[in-house]
Amino acid sequence: MKKVTIIDYGMSNLLSISRAIEKLGTEVIVTADADEIAIADQLILPGVGSFYEGMGELVKRNIPEAIHKFISTGKPFLGICLGMQMMLGEGTEVNQTKGLDIIPGKVLPLPEKNKEGIPNKIPHIGWSSVNYNSQKSSSILENFKNSFYMYFVHSYYALPDLSIHSAAVTDFNDMTFTCIINKDNAWGTQFHPEKSGEQGLELLKSFINL
Repeated sequence: MKKVTIIDYGMSNLLSISRAIEKLGTEVIVTADADEIAIADQLILPGVGSFYEGMGELVKRNIPEAIHKFISTGKPFLGICLGMQMMLGEGTEVNQTKGLDIIPGKVLPLPEKNKEGIPNKIPHIGWSSVNYNSQKSSSILENFKNSFYMYFVHSYYALPDLSIHSAAVTDFNDMTFTCIINKDNAWGTQFHPEKSGEQGLELLKSFINL
C-alpha cells in the first residue's frame, strides 16, 4: 500500500493534513529527515507562515535537495498554501527569497486596494470558487466539474511565469490569481484541501490515486 509522506519543517498544521489523509485510508509518515523525503512514495509539503521563514527552515534541514531528488523520480508531489508558494522561484515576503524553483514564477502580496481604490480585506480568508484552466488525464482535477469551492487563508499569491503552469484560478475582488499550479508530477494548491470538507478530501484522494 502506498504511503504519503508529509514534510515537517516546523511551520505547518501537521495534525489536520495527517488526519485528512488517514481518513482516506492511507498511511501517513511525518518526517523532517531528508533521506526519508527523497525516497517517499508520495510527498506533501504543507505550510503556514512567511516564505522567508519557510525557506529558511527547509534549507536548515537540507530538505530542498531532497524534494528535487524526489520530484525527479516522477512520483506525485503536492504543496499546500505556503508549501505551494515555496514551489516557485522567488518570494517577496519580508525579503526577496529564493524558492524551490520547481515552477518558474514569483510570490507577490495581494493588492491592498482594488482598481477603484477601495481597500481589499487582507488576508483573504474563506470559501472561494476554484475554476480550472485546463483538465488533463492523470490530474488532481480529473473528478471535478468547473467550478468548485475551497477554503483559503493567505495574504500572498503565486504568479507563474508561464500560463501552462496555472491549472486553476480564483477571484479576489476584482483580480484573478492562480490557485493551483502544476508541472508534470508536481502540484500545488493555494487553498487548504484538508480544511475544505468533502471537496477537499476528494482532491486529496485524487492526488493519492495519481
